[in-house]
Amino acid sequence: MVEVKEILRLWLDGRSLRDVTRLAAADRKTVRRYIEAAQAAGVDRDDGPGQLGDELLSTVIAAVRPDRPRGYGTSWETIAAHREQINTWIEQGLTLTKAHVLLERRGVVVPYRTLHRFAVTELGFGRRRATVPIADGDPGVELQVDFGRLGLVPDPVRGTRRVTHGLIFTAVYSRHVFVFPTHRQTLEAVIAGFDAAWAFFGGVFAVVIPDNLKPVVDRADPLEPRFNDAFREYAQARGFVIDPARVRHPQDKPRVERTVQYVRGNFFAGEDFVDLADCRARAEAWCAHVAGMRIHGSTRTRPAEVFAAQEAPLLAPAPQAPFMIPVFSTPKVARDRHVEVSRALYSVPGELIGTRITARADAATVKLYHRGQLLKVHPRQEPGGRWTDPADLPDEVSAYALRDLDGLARRAAGYGEHVGAYATAILEHPLPWTKMRQVYRLLGLARRHGAAETDTACARALEVEVINVGLIERMLTRGLAGIDTMARAEPAPPDDQITSTDATTDAAVVAAAGRFVRDPGEFSTRRPS
Repeated sequence: MVEVKEILRLWLDGRSLRDVTRLAAADRKTVRRYIEAAQAAGVDRDDGPGQLGDELLSTVIAAVRPDRPRGYGTSWETIAAHREQINTWIEQGLTLTKAHVLLERRGVVVPYRTLHRFAVTELGFGRRRATVPIADGDPGVELQVDFGRLGLVPDPVRGTRRVTHGLIFTAVYSRHVFVFPTHRQTLEAVIAGFDAAWAFFGGVFAVVIPDNLKPVVDRADPLEPRFNDAFREYAQARGFVIDPARVRHPQDKPRVERTVQYVRGNFFAGEDFVDLADCRARAEAWCAHVAGMRIHGSTRTRPAEVFAAQEAPLLAPAPQAPFMIPVFSTPKVARDRHVEVSRALYSVPGELIGTRITARADAATVKLYHRGQLLKVHPRQEPGGRWTDPADLPDEVSAYALRDLDGLARRAAGYGEHVGAYATAILEHPLPWTKMRQVYRLLGLARRHGAAETDTACARALEVEVINVGLIERMLTRGLAGIDTMARAEPAPPDDQITSTDATTDAAVVAAAGRFVRDPGEFSTRRPS
């Protein structure tokens, strides 16, 4: 979803199809299909990137992306079956065009572009070419970034010296430099270094050319490295374009490659630092007053002066608020219809038990996606917390799962007034959720024996203040509710008018109700003490 948003954002920014293809590291036909789908969905190029919401992106993805269980199309799978033969042809020196012709002779008809991507990705196809000088480009456009090992800096917390790397930024046009020392090469450290660089330069460059930094690149590739979604979102929030260098091709970022040696030798070597904060403060001062004011060997100018005169006015405004770094994960939906994200549980709508979905968590919200479609947005919970939306659970289990006592009582009242009153009486307990199973048993009796009979039995039990679901079941099984119905249908005669038949009937009722009463003879003797 982030990749599609990047393609559409570049297109809405007014860039050509060729520039979007290059900067987004995607195939031109794929880019064209996403743009056409966006136009069909109502995207107007004059309205800007603000119209790229989750719903619109979901519509575009659903219209373009087919269902590929293994991540590749049928043409890729067809080529994979001839992997050994294609590799043999490449080792023999055949061109990929000739290999494409030989495959067609064997009845394997696939697009040449797919064959080329397969050969590059799976077989390492490609020749090493001689480097040529790269033009500096326009002022305020390109910024090259790389990590370089500086040395050891004391860590007062640990009481030892720790290895410190420098995240080095070099403006291509002016050669102005900024260094951000850090102990760890994590995504948080990289984003903190970028924000510090924007504050130092006073603005944001249009294009950033990073190395294949481990905290930023999920999968290294000679031509199409995959950046993680969190850094792509950071680039979108700050408004710069990522133009990554190729793997093991330092000639793609020569300006910062030479700067690494200069920083290590001129700034760090021979210095004693108190801690990392002291190293960062002295690095910023060195960048402004030493590296920025030197006569550069290639341009023969002072980088800080060239930057202030020609590049600083062209930069985008520096960010004022910190960036909330999102965390992406692929949790599996458990049997209770919840997923674990950052040690907290969140409910998932639909029947996705056993399916892996994509979760995006930041400081405020947790968004759940499935195949590019937004499923749910939850507020972020602390580790160990749980957030369940009752609408995500089936109606038959939501009351039990959420311990919804009021909802359970309302369900019981649907079978009759006395059934609801009986359920309420059952739940009147210091620990009411421990009585919920008895209410479910009462609802089962109402479904099996009918609402009218169960309501009559509950009314009779409430009259004598007996709260026992087992008693209700016995009454329904033996048909005692019907006897009580007839008894209440006729007004009770006075005591002096009770006939022998009535007495026999009452005796039968009492005898049936007391079938567990012991014989008095069992208590006539005393056991020896």
